[in-house]
Formats: sequence, structure tokens, C-alpha cells
Amino acid sequence: MADASAAEQSAHSIPALLARNVARLGNAPAYREKEFGIWQSWTWAQANAEIRALALGFLSLGVERGDHIAIIGRNRPAHYWSMVAAQMCGAVPVPLYQDAVAEEMAYVLDNCGAKFVVCGDQEQVDKIVEVEDRLHAIQHVIYTDKRGMRKYDHSRMNAMEDVIAEGKAGHYRYEADLEARIGELTYESTCVMLYTSGTTGKPKGVVLSNRNVIETAKNSCAFDKLSRREEIVAYLPMAWVGDFIFSVGQAYWEGFTVNCPESAATMMTDLREIGPTYFFAPPRVFEGQLTQVMIRMEDAGRFKKWLFDHYMAVARRVGPAILDGNSVGLMDRLRYMLGDLFIYGPLKNTLGYSRIRVGYTAGEAIGPEIFDFYRALGINLKQLYGQTEATVFITQQPDGQVRSDTVGVPSPGVEVKIGDNGEVYYRSPGTFVEYYKNPESTASTKDAEGWVATGDAGFFEEGTGHLRIIDRAKDVGKLSDGRLFAPKYVENKLKFYPTILEAVVFGNGRDRCTAFINIDLTAVGNWAERNNIAYASYQELAGHPKVYEMIRGHIDEVNAAIAQDPMLSGCQIHRFLILHKELDADDGEMTRTRKVRRNIVAEKYADLIDALYAGKDSIYTETEVTYEDGRKGAIKATLTLADADVVPTSYREAAE
Repeated sequence: MADASAAEQSAHSIPALLARNVARLGNAPAYREKEFGIWQSWTWAQANAEIRALALGFLSLGVERGDHIAIIGRNRPAHYWSMVAAQMCGAVPVPLYQDAVAEEMAYVLDNCGAKFVVCGDQEQVDKIVEVEDRLHAIQHVIYTDKRGMRKYDHSRMNAMEDVIAEGKAGHYRYEADLEARIGELTYESTCVMLYTSGTTGKPKGVVLSNRNVIETAKNSCAFDKLSRREEIVAYLPMAWVGDFIFSVGQAYWEGFTVNCPESAATMMTDLREIGPTYFFAPPRVFEGQLTQVMIRMEDAGRFKKWLFDHYMAVARRVGPAILDGNSVGLMDRLRYMLGDLFIYGPLKNTLGYSRIRVGYTAGEAIGPEIFDFYRALGINLKQLYGQTEATVFITQQPDGQVRSDTVGVPSPGVEVKIGDNGEVYYRSPGTFVEYYKNPESTASTKDAEGWVATGDAGFFEEGTGHLRIIDRAKDVGKLSDGRLFAPKYVENKLKFYPTILEAVVFGNGRDRCTAFINIDLTAVGNWAERNNIAYASYQELAGHPKVYEMIRGHIDEVNAAIAQDPMLSGCQIHRFLILHKELDADDGEMTRTRKVRRNIVAEKYADLIDALYAGKDSIYTETEVTYEDGRKGAIKATLTLADADVVPTSYREAAE
């Protein structure tokens, strides 16, 4: 025990944690990857050998202390190894979103001054080639997948396997230098630099130290009693802080296994094969899965549909109580057991959730109905509240205290306070070092005492001490009559419906609320087929009168629910339209993490908003779009503007 304690005390970097895991878990599985339909596995000892060889290869290419190494690609062990190998060299790994267009990548690469770039495949290399004439810092490009790369100019380009081979060949020349650099790493050394999603402006480089990552990993693992036996699936963007803390920070602290799916297309199959015990997904993933479940149930036979509805009603009534270990009547417990046999168990198995011991969702608020659905199945799904600048964790929900309307209590080691204006502030061992090359933003976000302004409005509940987040502080406003306006609260309720993919609500400073709706093409298309509605495109389906009728029904139901909340009853939607295109990150309307850029949407579609408030029945519009190959085009459409039923909540509304 003393030796283990001493090892933990000396583990002040990710490479040091790797060495510790090799010593105590050398033959345990560290990574798995599915390729060509076959799972491959690496133990901690094998992964360490690959990482050290890659680090030696980096040294042979001339990587210096403090250099930035960009990593662009899907979740693969080789890409995680690149990040750790960079740290071994005293360099700083900078993962980028693989679905970012060349222009977005150019900004990040230029801002961090990346000298080396690790690309997953030809597609990512092409993006670098497209913009490298403006990026004079790049010295070398390394690619993981060799397919399609034979005819490229290799004077400053190499396959990763060749770099690893060069590292192994130069073992005696570079080993001493590598050991010296690893030995120089401390708790204060930079561990990684992750860029914010840029919801309100240009992305900022968030510098996280080894202290930030390791202390956060240690505290959060203890909170949920994670162990080396956990299995996780690494499928979310490597550039996102959540993936880094789960797949690197916590995985290296506890020594559990990171599983990388073959592709996004095989993700659900791979998830079922692995059966993770510890799982994270943003709300959009849970929303999408629920949509698929509901579509399948609509297509099921009458008896199966009745069985599903009957036992889901039982699950919603007693499932969360059973999950939390609370007292439940014998008959209800027996009904739930039957439901688990016929419905919940098979459904969890289909989703790949049969073995989940701890599940989390975060990134943005999840609809209460969606959250309760999964917990009713017996899945220990919890919410956490965090951000990149906190190395993820600000608050978490303890077992037995999980609710859909709060984000839990402060995580271990984290202090949280509410400012006079209702904004949430925190400080913790995970508080970021700085924004790279941006002292002004650093100073405006983090004060001299280490308190960080989250930009979110919230409050602590009396009695429970749980934090409730209302909305983004900048988005919370007031209607012209002084009533509270919190758009995200309404949007999340709307997105519970499988047919609604995205919603954007407007109303700040106005006399009433209006909304843009994006339909879910899969769900609405399935509904259209069942109702013999013919359509040839998303635009045609979105504008169909029967689709408008269905969406109006959903909005009316949401309005009725909102009317029950005295504080937010003014947020009922009076008018709406269904957009003629999906909001898209390539068009700048969303971030790469699927967060709506509200200001950009409001500016881009100002004519549509004005028409909603002017009481018009229709409006012609032309919208510029970006195709997958980068070309620009335009979509032309005449949109229908519709009214929704509003529940009177005051004498003024009743009079109207």
C-alpha cells in the first residue's frame, strides 16, 4: 500500500500515470479498436511500447519542448497515443474537430502555431494541404491511414507507422533525451490545449495543466467509485473536453479500458458488442436513440405496442424509485420485473446499455421527459454540469439524489457560488490555466482569486443544496411586460418530441415568444410513409400542411405544460415556422458540438423573425448554404407562418 501511495504521489503527468499502469496493470487491456469488423486489443504494456516509439519518432522529426502538435481524426488508439507521445516530448497536444471545414481548422492551427499535424486519413490531409500556404509554422504532417496517400508529396509528410519505425530504429539515439523530457514534466506542465466550441465568437484555446486533468480525474473517479474494470466507448469528438477527461484523464488514473468503434456508421453495433459499464453521451445522442425507439414502436404490431405502452407506464411510475433503492410495493416490483423481462431488458440490450453502472449526460440541458425515460428503464443516468475551463466537472448528481430538474451538488474539490446577478461562479483544482494568447479574455473570465464566471444563470435549491441552471445568462432576458424569458427551457421541452430535431425560441424584449422548428427527417419521414404522405425533399416535407398540424399539436402541449410554471409561463410560443433547411455547423448556425449559435441564427434569419412578429401568413426567403465539398449554393422557399394555442395565465392574456 505504501508503494502504491508513493506511486500515486509521483504521478504528476499523464506519461507518469502510463508508467504506473504498466507496472501494476501491464497485461490488462488498455485499448481496443474495431477495424475491418474485428476487435484488436492492446495491453498497457503494449500501448506503452507504441507510445514511446511514437515519441521517439517525434524527436527524430525535430519536435521541441513547447511545440504544439495538432491531432485531427476519429477516435483511434493511435490518436490517443499521439497525445501522450506529444506530452512525453514536452510538446502540447491540440486535438481538433475532425468534421471542421478547412477554414475552421486554419484558424485553430494558426492560433496555436502548430508545427506538426497528425491526420487520421486522406480527407484530413487534404484540408491541411488546402490551407498550408497560409500556415507557415507547419513543418511536418503525419497520417494514420495510408489509403489514397501514395501520390502525395512526402518531403514533409510521413505515415505514422513509418514514424514509429523510425523511433524504434533511433532508440539508442533519442532514448536519453526522451527520458529527460519525461522527467521534466510536473503538475504545472501543460497537459493539453482544447479549443472552445465558439458559440459566441472565435474559439479560444483553453490551456489545461497536468494538475487540472489529474486532480479532476482522481476526484471524479472517487465520486462514482470507478475502477480499472470499467469499459468505456470513445466515440465523441477528441477535441471535446469530455472525451479527453473520460478517455485519457480518468482512463489513465484508474487504468480502465478505452474502446474505439470502427466508424460512426457502426457505432451502435459496436456499442452493443462492448456493453460499456461507464458511458457518457450528450442529450442529442439520447434524443436520437429515443426517436428511433419511438419510430420502431409506431411500426410495431398492436399487441407489441400495447405491451410497450403498458410496461413503460409502470416503469415511469416506479422505475426511478427502484433504481435509487427506495421502497416500492411488492406488486409494483413484480410488475417492474415482468417489464424488465419483456421490455426494458431487451430494449437496453438493443441500445447497448445492459451493463451500464454509471451514465452521464451534459453539454446542454436534457429534456426532463427524455431523462426520466432512460432512468425508468433502470439505467443509472445522471446529469453533470461543467465546461472546458473547469476540465469538465463543476457539479455532479450523487446516487440516490438524481433528478431531471437539477445538475447536482458541487463536485469534490469544487466551490460554487451564485453572483448578485444570478450567474454561476466556480473554482477548483480543474480551473484552467489561461486562454492561449488571450490575456484579456482570461482576466474577464477568471478573477485574481480563481473564481470563474460560467456565463450560466442558476440558483441553489433550499434544503437539497442542488444547483438548478435556468439558461445561459446572456440568453435569459425579459419579455416587454417584464416576465422572465428562458429560451432553452422551452427548446428542451420541444425537443422531447421525436419529430422535432431542433428548436430556437425568440422573445427577449418582445411582447410574446415565437419559434423556429427543425423537423427530424427520419422520424417525420417515417410518419409520412405511415400516413401515405408523398414528399421528394426535406424542404417539401417541412412545408407540408399535415406536418405543420402535427408540430402545432406538439407546441400546444408544451404551452400547456409551461403555463403551469408561474415563473416561466410567459415563454409560451405564440407563433412558429418550420425552417426549410436543417441548422448546420458548416453554415455557421451551430457549433461542432451541436449548440445553436443563437445570435447568428437571429441575424441570418432576421426577415423570418420579423415576419413572425408582423403577423404574416407566409414569407419568401433565400438562404445561402455550404455543401459538403465546400461549394456555396442557395435554397429558395416560401415558408408558412402559423399560430399556436396559448393558455391564458393572467388577466391580460385572458382578456386578449
